[in-house]
Amino acid sequence: MDPALSYGTGHGGVMKARPPTMREKKRYILARINPPVPDPDPKELYFAVLESVTSLFGDAQTARMMPVVISCGKGYALIRCTRGYEEQTRIALMTLTSVAERKIALHPVATSGTLLALKRRIARMPPLGWELVSPLQFKGSEYTARRYPGQKVDLLEKGIKSQELLFLTQDDLEEL
Repeated sequence: MDPALSYGTGHGGVMKARPPTMREKKRYILARINPPVPDPDPKELYFAVLESVTSLFGDAQTARMMPVVISCGKGYALIRCTRGYEEQTRIALMTLTSVAERKIALHPVATSGTLLALKRRIARMPPLGWELVSPLQFKGSEYTARRYPGQKVDLLEKGIKSQELLFLTQDDLEEL
């Protein structure tokens, strides 16, 4: 009897788990979410990743890749895909620009064959939080600044109608 057919319903109609050698190989990608706060809804992130992969590679290739968002939180997302398609999945993650009308970027950090390795890596990484800087004046308008670890600073214009996105140079930061 073919060993591949011997796994299925065993005695009493209970499904047996396939041994590791017969399972389809998966890879897990750790991606940093930018901006990290607030965390996106995992279901909305899944649909955004699926749309990104499909728009780049088409339906047939997406079905082979099987991208799935395993979890997201604390500024990171874990995405699973079929082994051999890690590079295409990483490329698709980098092209993602929004989740449910919220501007967002995913930056792949690491790829592994196990979730445990990536979870350990997240535990070793510094927190991705941000600190809120008191309101400040810049070129005649009042802004609230979010300062992230490293050098990034987001300025959000105070107002009801819209928020202005600012790209600042080092000279502009010295004025603050």
